[in-house]
Amino acid sequence: MSIDLLKTINSSKELRKLPIELLPQLAKELRKFIIKIVATKEGHLGASLGVVELTIALHYVYNTPKDLLIWDVGHQAYGHKILTGRRDVFETNRQFNGISGFPKREESEFDVFGVGHSSTSISAALGMAIASQLKGDTTKQHIAVIGDASIASGMAFEGLNHAGVTNANLLVILNDNAIGIDPSVGALKQYLTNVKKGTQKQDNIFEALNFDYSGPIDGHDLSQLISELERLKTVQGPKLLHVITKKGKGLKQAEDNQVTYHAPGKFDADTGELATKIIIEQPPKYQDVFGFTIVELAKKNKDIIGITPAMPTGSSLKYMMEEIPERAFDVGIAEQHAVTLAAGMATQGLIPFCNIYSTFLQRAYDQVIHDVALQKLPVIFCLDRSGLVGQDGATHHGVFDLAFLRCIPNIIIFAPRNEIELRNIMYTSQLGKLKQPIAIRYPRGRGVTLDWKQPFNEIIMGTGIPLKKGSEIAVLSIGTISKNCSEAIDKIERKHKISHYDMRFLKPLDEKLLHTICKTHQSIITVEDGSINGGFGTAILEFASQHNYKNTFKLLGIPDEFIEHGTTEELHRECKIDSISIFQTITGLL
Repeated sequence: MSIDLLKTINSSKELRKLPIELLPQLAKELRKFIIKIVATKEGHLGASLGVVELTIALHYVYNTPKDLLIWDVGHQAYGHKILTGRRDVFETNRQFNGISGFPKREESEFDVFGVGHSSTSISAALGMAIASQLKGDTTKQHIAVIGDASIASGMAFEGLNHAGVTNANLLVILNDNAIGIDPSVGALKQYLTNVKKGTQKQDNIFEALNFDYSGPIDGHDLSQLISELERLKTVQGPKLLHVITKKGKGLKQAEDNQVTYHAPGKFDADTGELATKIIIEQPPKYQDVFGFTIVELAKKNKDIIGITPAMPTGSSLKYMMEEIPERAFDVGIAEQHAVTLAAGMATQGLIPFCNIYSTFLQRAYDQVIHDVALQKLPVIFCLDRSGLVGQDGATHHGVFDLAFLRCIPNIIIFAPRNEIELRNIMYTSQLGKLKQPIAIRYPRGRGVTLDWKQPFNEIIMGTGIPLKKGSEIAVLSIGTISKNCSEAIDKIERKHKISHYDMRFLKPLDEKLLHTICKTHQSIITVEDGSINGGFGTAILEFASQHNYKNTFKLLGIPDEFIEHGTTEELHRECKIDSISIFQTITGLL
Protein backbone atom coordinates (compact mmCIF):
# COMPACT_ATOMS: atom_id res chain seq x y z
CA MET A 1 0.00 0.00 0.00
CA SER A 2 1.52 3.32 -1.08
CA ILE A 3 2.02 6.14 1.40
CA ASP A 4 0.21 9.43 0.79
CA LEU A 5 3.45 11.38 0.56
CA LEU A 6 1.87 14.79 0.15
CA LYS A 7 0.22 14.58 3.58
CA THR A 8 3.65 14.19 5.19
CA ILE A 9 5.01 17.43 3.66
CA ASN A 10 4.33 20.55 5.73
CA SER A 11 7.40 22.47 4.65
CA SER A 12 10.36 22.10 2.33
CA LYS A 13 12.32 20.63 5.28
CA GLU A 14 10.22 17.44 5.15
CA LEU A 15 10.46 17.39 1.37
CA ARG A 16 14.26 17.34 1.52
CA LYS A 17 14.17 14.26 3.77
CA LEU A 18 12.50 12.14 1.07
CA PRO A 19 14.64 9.74 -0.96
CA ILE A 20 14.98 10.97 -4.51
CA GLU A 21 13.25 7.88 -5.94
CA LEU A 22 9.98 8.88 -4.21
CA LEU A 23 9.82 12.34 -5.81
CA PRO A 24 8.00 11.20 -9.00
CA GLN A 25 5.23 9.78 -6.79
CA LEU A 26 5.05 13.09 -4.93
CA ALA A 27 4.76 14.89 -8.27
CA LYS A 28 1.76 12.73 -9.22
CA GLU A 29 0.08 13.38 -5.87
CA LEU A 30 0.74 17.13 -6.09
CA ARG A 31 -0.77 17.33 -9.59
CA LYS A 32 -3.82 15.36 -8.48
CA PHE A 33 -4.27 17.60 -5.44
CA ILE A 34 -4.06 20.82 -7.50
CA ILE A 35 -6.53 19.46 -10.06
CA LYS A 36 -8.98 18.33 -7.36
CA ILE A 37 -9.06 21.69 -5.56
CA VAL A 38 -9.07 23.95 -8.63
CA ALA A 39 -11.83 21.84 -10.23
CA THR A 40 -14.26 22.96 -7.52
CA LYS A 41 -12.79 26.21 -6.18
CA GLU A 42 -11.53 27.62 -9.52
CA GLY A 43 -8.24 29.43 -10.08
CA HIS A 44 -5.15 29.30 -12.30
CA LEU A 45 -4.63 25.70 -13.35
CA GLY A 46 -2.35 25.16 -16.36
CA ALA A 47 0.64 27.18 -15.17
CA SER A 48 0.90 25.35 -11.83
CA LEU A 49 0.52 21.92 -13.43
CA GLY A 50 3.37 22.71 -15.81
CA VAL A 51 5.94 23.39 -13.06
CA VAL A 52 5.19 20.56 -10.60
CA GLU A 53 8.55 18.82 -11.12
CA LEU A 54 10.42 22.12 -11.20
CA THR A 55 8.76 23.20 -7.94
CA ILE A 56 9.69 19.96 -6.19
CA ALA A 57 13.26 20.10 -7.52
CA LEU A 58 13.79 23.68 -6.37
CA HIS A 59 12.62 23.06 -2.83
CA TYR A 60 14.55 19.76 -2.77
CA VAL A 61 17.87 21.24 -3.86
CA TYR A 62 17.74 24.65 -2.20
CA ASN A 63 17.47 25.41 1.49
CA THR A 64 14.25 27.41 1.26
CA PRO A 65 13.20 29.73 2.82
CA LYS A 66 16.80 30.68 3.73
CA ASP A 67 17.58 30.43 0.02
CA LEU A 68 15.28 32.91 -1.69
CA LEU A 69 12.88 31.68 -4.39
CA ILE A 70 10.86 34.24 -6.39
CA TRP A 71 8.07 33.23 -8.75
CA ASP A 72 7.35 35.67 -11.56
CA VAL A 73 3.63 36.68 -11.76
CA GLY A 74 2.72 33.78 -9.47
CA HIS A 75 0.13 31.98 -11.61
CA GLN A 76 2.38 28.93 -11.33
CA ALA A 77 2.94 28.97 -7.56
CA TYR A 78 0.14 26.67 -6.35
CA GLY A 79 2.49 23.71 -5.92
CA HIS A 80 4.91 25.99 -4.07
CA LYS A 81 2.16 27.01 -1.66
CA ILE A 82 0.97 23.46 -1.06
CA LEU A 83 4.49 22.21 -0.28
CA THR A 84 5.25 25.09 2.10
CA GLY A 85 2.65 24.68 4.81
CA ARG A 86 -0.58 25.69 3.07
CA ARG A 87 -1.85 22.30 1.92
CA ASP A 88 -4.64 22.13 4.50
CA VAL A 89 -5.92 25.64 3.74
CA PHE A 90 -5.40 25.50 0.00
CA GLU A 91 -9.14 25.03 -0.60
CA THR A 92 -9.56 28.65 0.59
CA ASN A 93 -7.31 29.84 -2.27
CA ARG A 94 -8.71 33.06 -3.78
CA GLN A 95 -11.78 32.84 -1.52
CA PHE A 96 -12.90 35.74 0.68
CA ASN A 97 -10.67 35.77 3.80
CA GLY A 98 -8.72 32.79 2.40
CA ILE A 99 -5.16 32.55 1.10
CA SER A 100 -4.11 34.60 -1.89
CA GLY A 101 -3.91 33.22 -5.41
CA PHE A 102 -0.43 34.75 -5.67
CA PRO A 103 2.71 34.62 -3.49
CA LYS A 104 2.32 37.15 -0.70
CA ARG A 105 4.92 38.15 1.88
CA GLU A 106 2.43 38.46 4.75
CA GLU A 107 1.19 34.92 4.12
CA SER A 108 4.37 32.86 4.44
CA GLU A 109 8.12 33.19 4.97
CA PHE A 110 8.46 31.10 1.80
CA ASP A 111 6.81 33.88 -0.23
CA VAL A 112 9.83 36.16 -0.24
CA PHE A 113 8.37 38.64 -2.74
CA GLY A 114 4.77 39.56 -3.49
CA VAL A 115 3.87 39.20 -7.15
CA GLY A 116 0.87 39.40 -9.48
CA HIS A 117 2.17 41.55 -12.32
CA SER A 118 4.73 39.99 -14.63
CA SER A 119 8.44 40.45 -15.16
CA THR A 120 9.42 41.66 -11.67
CA SER A 121 11.25 38.53 -10.48
CA ILE A 122 14.71 39.16 -11.95
CA SER A 123 14.99 42.70 -10.57
CA ALA A 124 13.74 41.59 -7.15
CA ALA A 125 16.04 38.56 -6.99
CA LEU A 126 19.00 40.67 -8.11
CA GLY A 127 18.22 43.20 -5.38
CA MET A 128 18.21 40.39 -2.83
CA ALA A 129 21.46 38.93 -4.21
CA ILE A 130 23.23 42.29 -4.01
CA ALA A 131 21.92 42.73 -0.47
CA SER A 132 23.43 39.36 0.49
CA GLN A 133 26.77 40.44 -0.98
CA LEU A 134 26.75 43.68 0.97
CA LYS A 135 25.98 41.74 4.16
CA GLY A 136 28.82 39.32 3.49
CA ASP A 137 26.53 36.29 3.07
CA THR A 138 28.23 34.20 0.40
CA THR A 139 26.15 31.05 0.87
CA LYS A 140 22.62 32.29 0.26
CA GLN A 141 21.10 31.38 -3.12
CA HIS A 142 18.70 33.64 -5.06
CA ILE A 143 16.46 32.07 -7.70
CA ALA A 144 13.97 33.78 -10.05
CA VAL A 145 11.56 31.59 -12.04
CA ILE A 146 10.25 33.48 -15.08
CA GLY A 147 8.26 32.40 -18.13
CA ASP A 148 9.14 32.94 -21.77
CA ALA A 149 6.29 35.46 -22.15
CA SER A 150 7.38 37.46 -19.10
CA ILE A 151 11.10 37.53 -19.94
CA ALA A 152 10.27 39.37 -23.17
CA SER A 153 9.02 42.34 -21.12
CA GLY A 154 11.14 45.46 -20.89
CA MET A 155 11.49 45.25 -17.11
CA ALA A 156 12.91 41.72 -17.31
CA PHE A 157 15.50 42.92 -19.83
CA GLU A 158 16.41 45.78 -17.50
CA GLY A 159 17.06 43.24 -14.75
CA LEU A 160 19.10 40.98 -17.05
CA ASN A 161 21.09 43.95 -18.32
CA HIS A 162 22.08 45.01 -14.81
CA ALA A 163 22.70 41.48 -13.51
CA GLY A 164 25.11 40.79 -16.36
CA VAL A 165 27.61 43.35 -15.08
CA THR A 166 27.51 42.10 -11.49
CA ASN A 167 28.94 39.00 -9.86
CA ALA A 168 25.76 38.48 -7.85
CA ASN A 169 24.79 34.95 -6.86
CA LEU A 170 21.68 34.91 -9.05
CA LEU A 171 20.02 32.05 -10.90
CA VAL A 172 17.33 32.88 -13.46
CA ILE A 173 15.24 29.88 -14.49
CA LEU A 174 13.54 30.43 -17.82
CA ASN A 175 10.38 28.33 -17.76
CA ASP A 176 9.81 28.02 -21.50
CA ASN A 177 6.39 26.69 -22.49
CA ALA A 178 5.72 29.08 -25.42
CA ILE A 179 2.63 30.57 -23.75
CA GLY A 180 1.65 33.12 -21.12
CA ILE A 181 -2.12 33.48 -20.91
CA ASP A 182 -2.22 33.63 -24.70
CA PRO A 183 0.56 32.24 -26.92
CA SER A 184 3.84 34.15 -26.63
CA VAL A 185 4.64 36.61 -29.41
CA GLY A 186 7.64 38.48 -30.76
CA ALA A 187 11.19 37.96 -31.95
CA LEU A 188 12.43 36.52 -28.64
CA LYS A 189 9.74 33.83 -28.81
CA GLN A 190 11.07 32.88 -32.26
CA TYR A 191 14.64 32.89 -30.93
CA LEU A 192 13.72 30.49 -28.11
CA THR A 193 11.86 28.28 -30.58
CA ASN A 194 15.01 28.05 -32.69
CA VAL A 195 17.10 27.25 -29.60
CA LYS A 196 14.77 24.37 -28.74
CA LYS A 197 14.91 23.08 -32.31
CA GLY A 198 18.68 23.40 -32.41
CA THR A 199 18.49 25.68 -35.47
CA GLN A 200 19.67 28.86 -33.72
CA LYS A 201 22.89 29.92 -35.47
CA GLN A 202 23.46 33.27 -33.79
CA ASP A 203 25.28 33.84 -30.52
CA ASN A 204 23.33 32.94 -27.41
CA ILE A 205 21.54 36.10 -26.28
CA PHE A 206 21.91 35.29 -22.59
CA GLU A 207 25.61 34.52 -22.86
CA ALA A 208 25.99 37.83 -24.66
CA LEU A 209 24.53 39.45 -21.52
CA ASN A 210 27.25 37.73 -19.42
CA PHE A 211 25.02 34.98 -18.01
CA ASP A 212 26.31 31.44 -17.59
CA TYR A 213 23.69 29.72 -19.80
CA SER A 214 22.73 26.05 -19.55
CA GLY A 215 19.99 24.06 -21.19
CA PRO A 216 17.51 23.67 -22.59
CA ILE A 217 16.60 20.71 -20.37
CA ASP A 218 13.39 18.73 -19.81
CA GLY A 219 11.46 20.45 -17.04
CA HIS A 220 9.52 17.25 -16.28
CA ASP A 221 12.61 15.09 -15.66
CA LEU A 222 13.17 15.31 -11.91
CA SER A 223 16.57 13.62 -11.86
CA GLN A 224 17.91 15.87 -14.62
CA LEU A 225 16.52 18.98 -12.92
CA ILE A 226 18.00 18.07 -9.55
CA SER A 227 21.37 17.21 -11.04
CA GLU A 228 21.60 20.50 -12.96
CA LEU A 229 20.40 22.61 -10.02
CA GLU A 230 22.98 20.96 -7.75
CA ARG A 231 25.68 21.82 -10.30
CA LEU A 232 24.52 25.42 -10.61
CA LYS A 233 24.78 25.92 -6.84
CA THR A 234 28.55 25.77 -7.31
CA VAL A 235 28.70 28.22 -10.25
CA GLN A 236 29.58 31.80 -9.37
CA GLY A 237 27.88 34.91 -10.76
CA PRO A 238 24.66 35.29 -12.77
CA LYS A 239 23.36 32.07 -14.31
CA LEU A 240 20.39 31.17 -16.51
CA LEU A 241 18.87 27.72 -16.78
CA HIS A 242 16.58 27.16 -19.77
CA VAL A 243 13.86 24.67 -18.84
CA ILE A 244 11.26 23.30 -21.27
CA THR A 245 7.85 22.54 -19.74
CA LYS A 246 4.33 21.90 -20.96
CA LYS A 247 1.60 24.11 -19.53
CA GLY A 248 -1.24 21.97 -18.19
CA LYS A 249 1.00 18.89 -17.87
CA GLY A 250 -0.88 15.88 -16.49
CA LEU A 251 -4.38 16.88 -17.57
CA LYS A 252 -4.97 16.18 -21.26
CA GLN A 253 -7.55 18.90 -21.80
CA ALA A 254 -5.27 21.46 -20.14
CA GLU A 255 -2.37 20.38 -22.35
CA ASP A 256 -4.47 20.51 -25.52
CA ASN A 257 -6.30 23.76 -24.79
CA GLN A 258 -3.83 25.85 -22.83
CA VAL A 259 -5.61 29.20 -23.21
CA THR A 260 -8.93 27.92 -21.83
CA TYR A 261 -7.32 25.94 -19.03
CA HIS A 262 -5.14 28.82 -17.83
CA ALA A 263 -8.06 29.60 -15.51
CA PRO A 264 -10.87 27.26 -16.60
CA GLY A 265 -13.48 27.83 -13.92
CA LYS A 266 -15.13 24.69 -12.54
CA PHE A 267 -14.40 21.36 -14.24
CA ASP A 268 -14.53 17.60 -13.62
CA ALA A 269 -11.38 16.61 -11.74
CA ASP A 270 -11.47 13.06 -13.14
CA THR A 271 -12.23 13.72 -16.80
CA GLY A 272 -11.03 17.31 -17.12
CA GLU A 273 -14.26 18.29 -18.86
CA LEU A 274 -15.48 21.82 -18.17
CA ALA A 275 -18.62 22.12 -16.07
CA THR A 276 -21.76 22.16 -18.17
CA LYS A 277 -23.29 25.60 -18.14
CA ILE A 278 -27.00 26.12 -18.51
CA ILE A 279 -27.38 28.23 -21.63
CA ILE A 280 -29.70 31.12 -20.97
CA GLU A 281 -29.81 34.44 -22.72
CA GLN A 282 -27.80 36.90 -20.70
CA PRO A 283 -26.06 40.23 -21.23
CA PRO A 284 -22.62 40.17 -22.87
CA LYS A 285 -19.26 40.57 -21.18
CA TYR A 286 -17.98 44.13 -21.44
CA GLN A 287 -14.80 42.83 -23.07
CA ASP A 288 -16.91 41.29 -25.86
CA VAL A 289 -18.84 44.54 -26.34
CA PHE A 290 -15.48 46.19 -26.91
CA GLY A 291 -14.26 43.34 -29.14
CA PHE A 292 -17.27 43.18 -31.42
CA THR A 293 -17.72 46.98 -31.52
CA ILE A 294 -14.14 47.74 -32.58
CA VAL A 295 -14.51 45.24 -35.44
CA GLU A 296 -17.80 46.87 -36.47
CA LEU A 297 -16.22 50.33 -36.42
CA ALA A 298 -12.92 49.26 -38.04
CA LYS A 299 -14.73 47.77 -41.03
CA LYS A 300 -16.07 51.26 -41.78
CA ASN A 301 -13.06 53.29 -40.67
CA LYS A 302 -9.75 52.15 -42.20
CA ASP A 303 -7.73 54.29 -39.76
CA ILE A 304 -8.76 52.33 -36.65
CA ILE A 305 -6.00 50.26 -35.04
CA GLY A 306 -6.31 47.80 -32.14
CA ILE A 307 -3.45 47.31 -29.67
CA THR A 308 -3.18 45.07 -26.60
CA PRO A 309 -0.20 44.06 -24.43
CA ALA A 310 -0.54 40.25 -24.31
CA MET A 311 -4.30 40.14 -23.61
CA PRO A 312 -6.02 39.41 -26.95
CA THR A 313 -8.36 36.84 -25.37
CA GLY A 314 -8.96 38.71 -22.12
CA SER A 315 -9.65 41.99 -23.91
CA SER A 316 -11.47 40.33 -26.84
CA LEU A 317 -9.23 42.11 -29.33
CA LYS A 318 -8.86 38.57 -30.69
CA TYR A 319 -11.97 39.19 -32.82
CA MET A 320 -10.24 42.02 -34.68
CA MET A 321 -7.02 39.99 -34.89
CA GLU A 322 -9.02 37.25 -36.62
CA GLU A 323 -10.95 39.50 -39.02
CA ILE A 324 -8.54 42.40 -39.66
CA PRO A 325 -5.14 41.03 -38.57
CA GLU A 326 -3.09 43.71 -40.33
CA ARG A 327 -4.59 46.39 -38.06
CA ALA A 328 -4.65 44.54 -34.71
CA PHE A 329 -1.48 44.08 -32.66
CA ASP A 330 -0.59 41.94 -29.66
CA VAL A 331 2.70 43.49 -28.55
CA GLY A 332 3.42 41.06 -25.70
CA ILE A 333 3.84 41.97 -22.03
CA ALA A 334 4.95 45.50 -22.85
CA GLU A 335 2.49 48.10 -21.58
CA GLN A 336 4.92 51.01 -21.95
CA HIS A 337 5.61 50.06 -25.54
CA ALA A 338 1.89 49.62 -26.25
CA VAL A 339 1.13 53.19 -25.15
CA THR A 340 3.99 54.83 -27.02
CA LEU A 341 3.33 52.69 -30.10
CA ALA A 342 -0.22 54.05 -30.04
CA ALA A 343 1.15 57.57 -29.64
CA GLY A 344 3.38 57.16 -32.67
CA MET A 345 0.45 55.92 -34.74
CA ALA A 346 -1.69 58.84 -33.61
CA THR A 347 0.90 61.34 -34.90
CA GLN A 348 0.33 59.87 -38.36
CA GLY A 349 -3.43 60.23 -38.36
CA LEU A 350 -4.34 56.70 -37.31
CA ILE A 351 -6.93 56.07 -34.58
CA PRO A 352 -5.40 53.67 -32.05
CA PHE A 353 -7.63 51.90 -29.54
CA CYS A 354 -5.13 50.84 -26.86
CA ASN A 355 -6.80 48.18 -24.73
CA ILE A 356 -5.04 47.61 -21.40
CA TYR A 357 -6.34 46.19 -18.14
CA SER A 358 -6.68 49.03 -15.65
CA THR A 359 -4.22 47.45 -13.21
CA PHE A 360 -1.61 47.11 -15.98
CA LEU A 361 -1.97 50.70 -17.21
CA GLN A 362 -0.26 51.62 -13.94
CA ARG A 363 2.90 50.20 -15.51
CA ALA A 364 2.79 52.75 -18.33
CA TYR A 365 1.95 55.88 -16.37
CA ASP A 366 4.89 57.92 -17.61
CA GLN A 367 4.05 57.07 -21.22
CA VAL A 368 0.44 58.19 -20.73
CA ILE A 369 1.71 61.53 -19.39
CA HIS A 370 4.83 62.18 -21.46
CA ASP A 371 4.14 60.49 -24.78
CA VAL A 372 0.37 60.96 -25.09
CA ALA A 373 -1.23 63.65 -22.89
CA LEU A 374 1.61 66.17 -23.06
CA GLN A 375 1.45 66.03 -26.86
CA LYS A 376 -2.38 66.00 -26.95
CA LEU A 377 -2.40 62.85 -29.05
CA PRO A 378 -5.88 61.34 -29.56
CA VAL A 379 -5.13 57.85 -28.29
CA ILE A 380 -8.24 55.96 -27.14
CA PHE A 381 -7.46 54.01 -23.97
CA CYS A 382 -9.94 51.22 -23.26
CA LEU A 383 -9.37 50.19 -19.66
CA ASP A 384 -10.78 46.72 -19.11
CA ARG A 385 -11.10 45.17 -15.61
CA SER A 386 -11.60 48.53 -13.89
CA GLY A 387 -12.96 48.60 -10.36
CA LEU A 388 -12.93 45.54 -8.10
CA VAL A 389 -12.21 42.44 -10.19
CA GLY A 390 -12.79 39.66 -7.64
CA GLN A 391 -10.62 36.71 -6.69
CA ASP A 392 -7.36 37.90 -8.25
CA GLY A 393 -7.24 40.42 -5.43
CA ALA A 394 -5.10 43.41 -4.59
CA THR A 395 -2.61 43.04 -7.44
CA HIS A 396 -5.37 43.11 -10.06
CA HIS A 397 -8.09 45.48 -8.81
CA GLY A 398 -8.41 48.44 -11.16
CA VAL A 399 -9.37 50.96 -8.49
CA PHE A 400 -6.73 53.65 -8.95
CA ASP A 401 -7.31 54.69 -12.57
CA LEU A 402 -9.84 57.46 -11.93
CA ALA A 403 -7.55 59.06 -9.34
CA PHE A 404 -4.24 58.73 -11.18
CA LEU A 405 -5.63 59.81 -14.54
CA ARG A 406 -7.67 62.75 -13.22
CA CYS A 407 -4.58 64.77 -12.33
CA ILE A 408 -3.16 64.57 -15.88
CA PRO A 409 -3.88 67.59 -18.10
CA ASN A 410 -5.37 67.17 -21.59
CA ILE A 411 -7.13 63.85 -20.93
CA ILE A 412 -10.82 62.97 -21.09
CA ILE A 413 -12.10 60.31 -18.66
CA PHE A 414 -15.37 58.47 -19.31
CA ALA A 415 -17.02 55.54 -17.55
CA PRO A 416 -20.08 53.99 -19.26
CA ARG A 417 -22.87 52.71 -17.03
CA ASN A 418 -23.88 50.02 -19.55
CA GLU A 419 -22.98 48.37 -22.85
CA ILE A 420 -24.82 50.89 -25.04
CA GLU A 421 -22.87 53.77 -23.51
CA LEU A 422 -19.61 51.87 -24.12
CA ARG A 423 -20.49 51.39 -27.78
CA ASN A 424 -21.50 55.02 -28.19
CA ILE A 425 -18.32 56.44 -26.62
CA MET A 426 -16.20 54.17 -28.82
CA TYR A 427 -18.17 55.40 -31.84
CA THR A 428 -17.85 59.04 -30.74
CA SER A 429 -14.10 58.74 -30.14
CA GLN A 430 -13.33 57.61 -33.71
CA LEU A 431 -15.32 60.27 -35.55
CA GLY A 432 -12.21 62.38 -36.11
CA LYS A 433 -13.20 65.16 -33.71
CA LEU A 434 -10.96 64.04 -30.84
CA LYS A 435 -8.08 66.46 -30.21
CA GLN A 436 -6.73 64.81 -27.05
CA PRO A 437 -6.58 61.35 -25.44
CA ILE A 438 -9.58 59.69 -23.84
CA ALA A 439 -9.69 56.93 -21.22
CA ILE A 440 -12.77 54.70 -21.24
CA ARG A 441 -12.97 52.43 -18.19
CA TYR A 442 -15.28 49.45 -17.79
CA PRO A 443 -15.40 46.42 -15.50
CA ARG A 444 -14.75 42.73 -15.70
CA GLY A 445 -17.78 40.54 -16.27
CA ARG A 446 -21.21 40.88 -17.78
CA GLY A 447 -23.27 43.97 -18.41
CA VAL A 448 -26.96 44.58 -17.90
CA THR A 449 -28.44 44.90 -21.40
CA LEU A 450 -29.70 42.07 -23.61
CA ASP A 451 -30.49 44.28 -26.61
CA TRP A 452 -27.09 45.98 -26.67
CA LYS A 453 -26.32 46.08 -30.41
CA GLN A 454 -28.24 49.27 -31.02
CA PRO A 455 -27.54 52.01 -33.60
CA PHE A 456 -24.70 54.33 -32.62
CA ASN A 457 -25.34 57.77 -31.16
CA GLU A 458 -22.74 60.47 -30.64
CA ILE A 459 -22.09 61.43 -27.02
CA ILE A 460 -21.51 65.09 -26.23
CA MET A 461 -18.23 65.33 -24.35
CA GLY A 462 -18.42 66.39 -20.71
CA THR A 463 -22.13 65.78 -20.19
CA GLY A 464 -23.88 63.86 -17.44
CA ILE A 465 -27.48 62.69 -17.54
CA PRO A 466 -30.31 62.50 -14.97
CA LEU A 467 -31.64 58.98 -14.39
CA LYS A 468 -34.17 59.99 -11.72
CA LYS A 469 -35.22 63.36 -10.34
CA GLY A 470 -36.06 64.05 -6.70
CA SER A 471 -36.10 66.95 -4.28
CA GLU A 472 -33.78 66.32 -1.34
CA ILE A 473 -30.85 63.95 -1.89
CA ALA A 474 -28.82 63.59 -5.11
CA VAL A 475 -26.89 60.39 -5.76
CA LEU A 476 -24.09 60.97 -8.26
CA SER A 477 -22.53 57.85 -9.76
CA ILE A 478 -19.96 57.18 -12.45
CA GLY A 479 -19.72 53.97 -14.45
CA THR A 480 -21.39 50.63 -13.88
CA ILE A 481 -21.73 51.14 -10.10
CA SER A 482 -24.85 53.03 -11.23
CA LYS A 483 -26.67 49.68 -11.09
CA ASN A 484 -26.10 49.33 -7.33
CA CYS A 485 -27.32 52.91 -6.84
CA SER A 486 -30.52 52.30 -8.81
CA GLU A 487 -31.23 49.13 -6.84
CA ALA A 488 -30.71 51.02 -3.58
CA ILE A 489 -33.06 53.84 -4.60
CA ASP A 490 -35.73 51.33 -5.65
CA LYS A 491 -35.81 50.04 -2.04
CA ILE A 492 -36.56 53.47 -0.57
CA GLU A 493 -40.17 54.35 0.32
CA ARG A 494 -39.83 58.11 -0.22
CA LYS A 495 -38.38 57.78 -3.72
CA HIS A 496 -39.61 61.26 -4.68
CA LYS A 497 -36.94 62.75 -2.45
CA ILE A 498 -34.05 61.01 -4.28
CA SER A 499 -32.36 62.07 -7.51
CA HIS A 500 -29.87 59.91 -9.38
CA TYR A 501 -27.41 61.31 -11.91
CA ASP A 502 -25.01 59.37 -14.11
CA MET A 503 -22.14 61.84 -14.41
CA ARG A 504 -20.38 59.69 -17.09
CA PHE A 505 -17.38 62.03 -17.39
CA LEU A 506 -14.92 62.50 -14.56
CA LYS A 507 -13.00 64.89 -16.79
CA PRO A 508 -14.32 67.27 -17.90
CA LEU A 509 -17.02 67.38 -15.24
CA ASP A 510 -20.46 68.56 -16.30
CA GLU A 511 -20.26 71.79 -14.30
CA LYS A 512 -23.57 73.13 -15.58
CA LEU A 513 -25.33 70.04 -14.26
CA LEU A 514 -23.38 70.17 -10.98
CA HIS A 515 -24.43 73.78 -10.35
CA THR A 516 -28.08 72.73 -10.76
CA ILE A 517 -27.63 69.73 -8.44
CA CYS A 518 -25.91 71.73 -5.70
CA LYS A 519 -28.59 74.44 -5.82
CA THR A 520 -31.55 72.07 -5.66
CA HIS A 521 -30.47 69.32 -3.23
CA GLN A 522 -29.57 69.48 0.44
CA SER A 523 -27.37 66.37 0.47
CA ILE A 524 -25.17 64.81 -2.20
CA ILE A 525 -23.80 61.25 -2.21
CA THR A 526 -21.06 60.27 -4.66
CA VAL A 527 -20.54 56.61 -5.52
CA GLU A 528 -17.60 55.10 -7.41
CA ASP A 529 -15.83 51.75 -7.66
CA GLY A 530 -12.52 53.52 -7.50
CA SER A 531 -10.29 55.03 -4.82
CA ILE A 532 -12.06 57.72 -2.78
CA ASN A 533 -8.72 59.49 -2.35
CA GLY A 534 -8.31 61.68 -5.42
CA GLY A 535 -11.17 60.10 -7.35
CA PHE A 536 -14.67 61.04 -8.49
CA GLY A 537 -15.97 62.12 -5.08
CA THR A 538 -12.88 64.23 -4.50
CA ALA A 539 -13.49 65.99 -7.82
CA ILE A 540 -17.05 66.85 -6.72
CA LEU A 541 -15.76 68.21 -3.40
CA GLU A 542 -13.21 70.36 -5.23
CA PHE A 543 -15.98 71.75 -7.44
CA ALA A 544 -18.15 72.52 -4.39
CA SER A 545 -15.27 74.21 -2.58
CA GLN A 546 -14.37 76.29 -5.62
CA HIS A 547 -17.94 77.56 -5.89
CA ASN A 548 -18.55 77.84 -2.13
CA TYR A 549 -21.40 75.31 -1.93
CA LYS A 550 -22.31 74.22 1.61
CA ASN A 551 -24.26 71.04 0.87
CA THR A 552 -23.80 67.91 2.96
CA PHE A 553 -21.53 65.52 1.05
CA LYS A 554 -21.01 61.80 1.56
CA LEU A 555 -18.36 59.95 -0.48
CA LEU A 556 -18.68 56.21 -1.13
CA GLY A 557 -15.95 54.22 -2.86
CA ILE A 558 -12.79 52.23 -2.23
CA PRO A 559 -11.17 53.22 1.10
CA ASP A 560 -7.50 54.09 1.54
CA GLU A 561 -6.30 50.49 1.77
CA PHE A 562 -5.52 47.59 -0.54
CA ILE A 563 -8.59 45.41 -0.95
CA GLU A 564 -7.92 41.68 -0.86
CA HIS A 565 -9.63 38.89 -2.82
CA GLY A 566 -13.21 37.63 -2.86
CA THR A 567 -16.15 37.77 -5.21
CA THR A 568 -16.98 41.20 -6.56
CA GLU A 569 -20.24 41.13 -4.58
CA GLU A 570 -18.39 40.33 -1.34
CA LEU A 571 -15.90 43.11 -1.96
CA HIS A 572 -18.64 45.62 -2.77
CA ARG A 573 -20.17 44.80 0.62
CA GLU A 574 -16.76 45.12 2.28
CA CYS A 575 -16.34 48.61 0.78
CA LYS A 576 -19.99 49.56 1.43
CA ILE A 577 -20.80 50.22 -2.21
CA ASP A 578 -23.30 47.37 -2.60
CA SER A 579 -26.97 48.26 -2.98
CA ILE A 580 -27.82 47.54 0.69
CA SER A 581 -25.02 49.76 1.98
CA ILE A 582 -25.95 52.56 -0.43
CA PHE A 583 -29.58 52.21 0.69
CA GLN A 584 -28.50 52.57 4.34
CA THR A 585 -26.42 55.65 3.51
CA ILE A 586 -29.35 57.30 1.73
CA THR A 587 -31.87 56.52 4.48
CA GLY A 588 -29.41 57.81 7.07
CA LEU A 589 -29.52 61.22 5.34
CA LEU A 590 -33.29 61.34 4.78
